[in-house]
Amino acid sequence: MSGLADHDRRRILVIGADTFWGGRVAQAFEADEKIEVIVGLGATDPSVALDRTDFVKVSDHAYSTLNRIVSAIGADTIVHTGLMVDSTLGSSNRLHDTNVIGTLNLLAAAGAPGSTVRKLVVKSSGLVYGATSRDPYAFTESMTRSGPPRTSVERSLLDAEALVWDFAQDSPGVDVTLLRFANVLGADLNTPLSRNLSRSVCPSLFGYDPLLQFIEQGDVVRALVHATLRAEAGTFNVGGAGRLPLSEVASICGTRIVPLPPWQVGMYAGPLGRLGVFDLPPELVPLLRYGRGMDTKRFADTGFEYRYSSVEAVHAFARAIRLRKGAGRPGEQFTYQEDVEHFLRHARSVARPPTERAEPEPAGPELP
Repeated sequence: MSGLADHDRRRILVIGADTFWGGRVAQAFEADEKIEVIVGLGATDPSVALDRTDFVKVSDHAYSTLNRIVSAIGADTIVHTGLMVDSTLGSSNRLHDTNVIGTLNLLAAAGAPGSTVRKLVVKSSGLVYGATSRDPYAFTESMTRSGPPRTSVERSLLDAEALVWDFAQDSPGVDVTLLRFANVLGADLNTPLSRNLSRSVCPSLFGYDPLLQFIEQGDVVRALVHATLRAEAGTFNVGGAGRLPLSEVASICGTRIVPLPPWQVGMYAGPLGRLGVFDLPPELVPLLRYGRGMDTKRFADTGFEYRYSSVEAVHAFARAIRLRKGAGRPGEQFTYQEDVEHFLRHARSVARPPTERAEPEPAGPELP
């Protein structure tokens, strides 16, 4: 164990604070008074409003940059939320650079001589298990995938995880916690699977009705915070209880299943995606064929309590879809603007709760 205790005033560095997950995790940390310092790193502006987090915009995640920031803030905890799990967001080269090279540089900075880092949390994905006809009903953390990786996302995640566990072996003074998440659904989340379920028609493969496991987006953030502040080191599967068939998921979400030929899916996946009919990235196709299940008991044994089961996560997502469609327009996305944020944080004209208002300065002595 690293020696970090629950009562320690943490100094946390969030990698990928400009991503969906990194921003929301930083927001959750801001609500904890025991966390003394929160610094977020990202290549673009943050997508959520951050109050107590010092955001640093970096053009790359080079070792020298990361090492300087880790040393400057005396970070004892690093939360890595920047791994890409969606191939529609970039090329295979970008996936490799972000997931593998970025993780390698981060680990080098965390393990540099004199480093203050004692806790590392990495957000990964159940994609590392793959999806084949030879899979067990539910993967445990000690199991390996049934076949070699066939997509660039899976390869880059497996390579990144291997780097993380090499680091853990070489750094006994650092607690390393790696979380593998099930398919995520949420009102604000935008993934190939959630986009398909939000449309009037949803793709499936003819002759297959896979069992799917889900986790609600709020439970993802809570799990990352729990892993950072309470859970011990190790690998953990994280997902809502139970699984349900794709046909039932589609029915709950109010979309109609359209079966596609299960052979040579890649030939028509690209054109359908470009036309906006379906999203069928390579990593999604095996899931639509075989599904995937993970045993999540080990993480629950650390004291984490899910708010949503798999079916409850789907119902919550379906309610969000109906609300969005009823509003007649998509929700407005937050855009970070430095001048606006500075005004909202510091201007005297902004109304604040009594606890945030500055105490009046004591009056000087009365003049005769």
